[in-house]
Amino acid sequence: MFSSTIKHGVILTVAILIICLFGIVAVFRVPVQMIPDLDARTISVRTIWQGASPQDVEKEILIEQENYLRSIPNLERMISKAETGSANIQLEFPHGVDISDVLIRVNNALTQVPGYPENVDQPRIFTSSFSDTAFMFFRIQPLDGNPKNINLLSMYDFVDDNVRTRIERVAGVSQVDLWGGAKRQMRIYVDPAKLAQRQISLSNLRSKIRARNRDVSGGDIDSGKRRYLLRTVGRFDNVEDIENLVIAERDGALVRLRDVGY
Repeated sequence: MFSSTIKHGVILTVAILIICLFGIVAVFRVPVQMIPDLDARTISVRTIWQGASPQDVEKEILIEQENYLRSIPNLERMISKAETGSANIQLEFPHGVDISDVLIRVNNALTQVPGYPENVDQPRIFTSSFSDTAFMFFRIQPLDGNPKNINLLSMYDFVDDNVRTRIERVAGVSQVDLWGGAKRQMRIYVDPAKLAQRQISLSNLRSKIRARNRDVSGGDIDSGKRRYLLRTVGRFDNVEDIENLVIAERDGALVRLRDVGY
């Protein structure tokens, strides 16, 4: 064996050089990553219902969605999870399925759900694969003592409007999630005794606020070559608008929100 190797030393040397050459080329050409790319075969459905308990989420959302999603072809497994304020469903499909066709089928199935409770957002549908695992985390916080007097309540909005949108435009980034912080909101504290005195229920008060705090489209009017769009602007612009909201009329007098709460 060794004698034949010595006799064909030139051929052996050339073979070794070719193998080394291919190895060097592979080092610079073959992509390297922690998790290999696989075909997306998981579709997630997330539905937000702020303030709802897991029991209500399961009864009013998950069960209704499952009745229509379980009939999708090639569905291997469906995992549902009810949390406080949200419903999550993961649909797993075998490799090789047309994920675009499956997305259409999932969307069509969700549109057949007869109706959702009040305040439920429209379901969000997105795909994922094994290579979508989060690999980078950023933590934003002020320096010790907050020397620049940064308003932490508005920091979430700044990151959501400016930082997240820029990161999502980076090539290869599929999704950016935010945790923590605080979204801007207006809290209304109501005096139950004042409501009872004016015979106003809490549900009626909530309905009045929700009905007032929205913009309504009034259609359009064609006048010759011009078209006018009609739109009623009703969203609150400041705290005074909320305080002056008329919620009822008692004995010819208007009851405003500031009369029963603050």
